[in-house]
Amino acid sequence: MNMRVPNSFDALAARAQALPGRIGRVNRRTRTIAIAVLAALTGLAAYLVWGTGGSERARPAPLVVTAVASSRDVTVVEHTIGTVVAEATVQVTSQVTGQLMRAYFQEGQIVRKGDLLFQIDPKPFQAALQQAHAQLAKDTAQLVMAQNNKQRYDKLFAQNAISSQQRDEADATAASMVASVTADRAAVQVAELNLGYAQMRSPVNGKTGAILIQPGNLVTANSTSPLVVVTQIEPVKISFALPQADLPRIQERERAGTLSALLSMRDASGRRLSAPVDFVGNQVSNQTGTIELRATFDNRDDRLVPGQLVDVDVTLNNLKHATVVPREAVNDGPAGRYVYVVSRDGIADMRPVNVLFDDGTDMTVSGIKRGETVIIDGQLRVVPGDAVKIAAGGQRAKRQ
Repeated sequence: MNMRVPNSFDALAARAQALPGRIGRVNRRTRTIAIAVLAALTGLAAYLVWGTGGSERARPAPLVVTAVASSRDVTVVEHTIGTVVAEATVQVTSQVTGQLMRAYFQEGQIVRKGDLLFQIDPKPFQAALQQAHAQLAKDTAQLVMAQNNKQRYDKLFAQNAISSQQRDEADATAASMVASVTADRAAVQVAELNLGYAQMRSPVNGKTGAILIQPGNLVTANSTSPLVVVTQIEPVKISFALPQADLPRIQERERAGTLSALLSMRDASGRRLSAPVDFVGNQVSNQTGTIELRATFDNRDDRLVPGQLVDVDVTLNNLKHATVVPREAVNDGPAGRYVYVVSRDGIADMRPVNVLFDDGTDMTVSGIKRGETVIIDGQLRVVPGDAVKIAAGGQRAKRQ
């Protein structure tokens, strides 16, 4: 019996014949979807270009406030704080040991050089002086006798009446007495000095402090504890520091003899005192980057007191016909300081500048000419080379 087995190849052939139709239907669907996606992307691009992108190109010019650069003579002045320093501070101590009897001044009193400050009991020193004088008189008499003996022995030796040993002994005795008298005279001078040291006088003109050892106490010679401290306040020094960047101008004015300081004591009178600067430090502080200067003030009215703080103004230079702009016009950038300059057609240009002086309100700069218009507000919205709009009436533009 003949049996027919289904051939799988026949089924595959049938499916292959139907495949082109199906592929055609799938391709038509895919093309439809692709066209729709392309249309959507084209619309989105058009929106980005003519919508937001177009507004970016057509954004309005930023609103800024401007000022005009001026030209004038500028005095370069450094402002700082100074400290009043005493010309000399002396600790008065005793050079002899004795009982302190009396103080001849009031605490805080102004004294002059040579004024009597303290008295130590002088009686021991007077007695020592009398003893030294007595010893001197005694040895002087013995010296006269020794010299007379020497003369007699010299004559006898010339007559061969005595030995050379006796003549030498007479000579030695006379020489010894000469030395004794010399020592006695030195002892008298020491006794006189000690008696003088019993009176302690002011070594300088100045103002006394508190009495540190009261009368009645025993004081010792050359003690480390002073009896009083006298501070010289006529004249006084004013110590202050300036930045090391000012050193060339400081040295130039010092050589010219025109370096001086104006002092203000922050009182109601507003009076300013002039003092020549007569000291410039020999090194710059590596901690502060400043150098010390000192000015001398006569202080005849005792107006300044050591330790007092005063305002100090130092003139370092005079700039003729310098260009000045408001401080707000100068900006700091990675490459240094710069200013936005607005041209006549309203275009902003970034101009690098060097700051010669800053007084807190205006800056003296190089790189800008007199009469040029500079931006003082609204710089954050400015793009170099783009147009800007100047606010009317000089009002500042509001920051966004």
